[in-house]
Amino acid sequence: MLDSCTSKIQARTIINMITRIWHGRTSAAKADEYLNLMRTVAIPDYRATPGNTGAYVLRRIEGGTAHFFMLTFWESEAAVRAFAGDDVSVAKYYDFDKNFLLEMEPTSTHYETYDR
Repeated sequence: MLDSCTSKIQARTIINMITRIWHGRTSAAKADEYLNLMRTVAIPDYRATPGNTGAYVLRRIEGGTAHFFMLTFWESEAAVRAFAGDDVSVAKYYDFDKNFLLEMEPTSTHYETYDR
């Protein structure tokens, strides 16, 4: 039993990366324009930050609403801080967001990410 606990503790200390997930919603009518801004402004901004290892936007349209999830991958919490600021749980917004988003969700979530 102790060996099992020890291996679990060791597994938690070897984090391959941090995944940051943000969610936002627009009207379906504005979804294509917002997606274009995410692809031409937000994704390049994320990827230009040292320590970012990938950035992807997901979109799902349900009726009159488009849901967007931004998944970004980071080498470390310090790299996330360089992008998001000291409180990494606070969502980061761009100037154009207020013209598209139905609400400004206050937080992003973070996950330890492992490949094995």
